[in-house]
Amino acid sequence: MNPWRLREAVRCLSLGGVIAYPTEAVWGLGCDPWNREAVMKLLALKYRPEHKGLILVAASEAQIEPLLSPLGPEQRQILSASWPGPTTWILPDPKNLIPAWIKGRFSEVAIRVSDHYLVKALCSEYGGPIVSTSANRSSAQPARSKLKVNTYFGSSLDFVLDGELGGLSRPTTIRRISDMNTLRP
Repeated sequence: MNPWRLREAVRCLSLGGVIAYPTEAVWGLGCDPWNREAVMKLLALKYRPEHKGLILVAASEAQIEPLLSPLGPEQRQILSASWPGPTTWILPDPKNLIPAWIKGRFSEVAIRVSDHYLVKALCSEYGGPIVSTSANRSSAQPARSKLKVNTYFGSSLDFVLDGELGGLSRPTTIRRISDMNTLRP
């Protein structure tokens, strides 16, 4: 991992940019979840409606502690057993800590504590979670290479962070902590 490129990706995030980066199974697009303009730019690039919501990715449970504090000990244990790892959990947000433009039409938030080396480094260096959505236009196949990212988005992105995909053959599992239902196997 190139430290200069990592710092440049973080700089772009901090300035409201949209970046592409490799994740566990596919390339992702990311931005600062608290910057509404950045999120709207990302959604426009994907042709994705705001009401669908977005996933956040973090380097550690500590980065999302305010979302975890309302959970019971059994729920916390379930999360800790699966994180860091390739499971995205739908968590309640009773204090509305996460902006509506991230949650879409939902009252809950989708979040993952990644074990991908580059995602962890990116979120650690950034100091918190970032948006993580597949690098593709709505209904197109997610990008599995930097070439495909460039084909989809060309110079529309503010930065592309080089790296290798993780070992998954398909996107991460999505589960809801409140009822333990699997929304995406």
